[in-house]
Amino acid sequence: PAGVCGAAAAGEGGSMSGKEPLLGTLKACILAIKEGSSPCTDASPHLAPFCEILEMILRKGMKQPVLGFKRRDYWHWLEQLPQQDTCSRVTPLSITIEKASSCEKVLTAQGQGRYFLRLALNQKLLATAIQQLARNPKLLECYDPLISVLGNEDFMEPFLSLMLVVSEMNFSLDLQNSSFLDESWLLPVCMTYETVPCRELGMVLRYLDGRIFVIEVLPESQAEVDEVVLAGDVIDEISGFSLRNARNGQAGTVLQKLKGKPLSFRMIRWKWHDGGMYKPLLPYLKVLREKVPSFQLQQEHRPKEEKEERCLQGGRLLYNLRYLGQANVGKYGGKEVLDEGIPTVLEQHLCPREVLFDVKETEVFIQEKTSSKVLFQYPYPEISCVGRRLDSNNLFAFCIAVSPGTPEHSTFDCLVFESNSENECEEIIKRIGKRVLEPPLRVWRRVTGNKYLFPQLLDLNTLNGLSDEKGE
Repeated sequence: PAGVCGAAAAGEGGSMSGKEPLLGTLKACILAIKEGSSPCTDASPHLAPFCEILEMILRKGMKQPVLGFKRRDYWHWLEQLPQQDTCSRVTPLSITIEKASSCEKVLTAQGQGRYFLRLALNQKLLATAIQQLARNPKLLECYDPLISVLGNEDFMEPFLSLMLVVSEMNFSLDLQNSSFLDESWLLPVCMTYETVPCRELGMVLRYLDGRIFVIEVLPESQAEVDEVVLAGDVIDEISGFSLRNARNGQAGTVLQKLKGKPLSFRMIRWKWHDGGMYKPLLPYLKVLREKVPSFQLQQEHRPKEEKEERCLQGGRLLYNLRYLGQANVGKYGGKEVLDEGIPTVLEQHLCPREVLFDVKETEVFIQEKTSSKVLFQYPYPEISCVGRRLDSNNLFAFCIAVSPGTPEHSTFDCLVFESNSENECEEIIKRIGKRVLEPPLRVWRRVTGNKYLFPQLLDLNTLNGLSDEKGE
């Protein structure tokens, strides 16, 4: 990191770098961040070098106790700042220090100090902390004035000036991404995996030194279908419950408390931004391979097999689909309502049901796959529309009339299904659409002036001699 910023330091540091090279390097890092986009995020290549140099300055010349095994770090004086305030005021700085002290994702003084620095950057409080230290002779005694920056008045003044510059800059750092601050300033790639309630997700877990590793994603499980989690990833949180320093079985305990509710997993990827392994995970993965010889890092999601998309029953090929639920969309059942009907169903977060979907000559016939129980049976005249949203390649829906016998009081339900591929989805839509729109149903809809009256409700005499402009 010093090499990254040092080249700029030679031109920008002036006499400052001659007195204390770390201050010149820090100034170069600050200039590099300022030249980038604002606010500065974790994606900035200059952030980690800046934090490392800042930490070196905060540690330089810190006196260590002669006796005892506890090594002193900059966090130890930071956490004492609120106690040194004679007025015992609640200030933004004291609140930030309390947040760092109570963070569940960091377990060491190093982790707490780093978490505080990231918090302070977001809230523009670094200069305030240094100013309070400078006014406290008792806390300054932990620094050797001959070799430190913070204990030396000549160096403290330019360092504070740099911190005042930093406090004017905008930072937007992901404070949830903190579980590896105990080990490294290098942050992992994090992502969120949201899934519906179900009996089994299909992730095989292994607990190692307080972390929960996914060592296998079971074939045909919900986790594999969702195509988010890879073997080797780490579960960091479940629906807001931190699993840093987790004990054996803790993930199961949390899932039991959330039974029946939608789940949100915060996952730490084993892959880093460059596609290689996230280096702080190397020691863990080495131990995992020793304990579980069959464990292998999963590079990508398994492709879905085409042969699983169809099922033979009674000589007919049926579609293997997942029924996601239904929602009432009101008194209008045209294809336009699918744009709101499909999201409405998805927001219910119902557990998908495996079904066998049969597009017959006169009706749509849907059975539960495991029990063969008939779930739905709709003649085509009762289906008002079928289609999918452009942003959901594998999802399709159709609307049916709730009370087709009394059209003036009829409303429509939107039923949503998930197919195995975009091609299969299009095939089903075309097959249903062809039968829904084929004559004489299309004529009946046009001549009545109401596309939601159904054949069984019409007086056949009203059709005699009637046609539209196109002769239908």
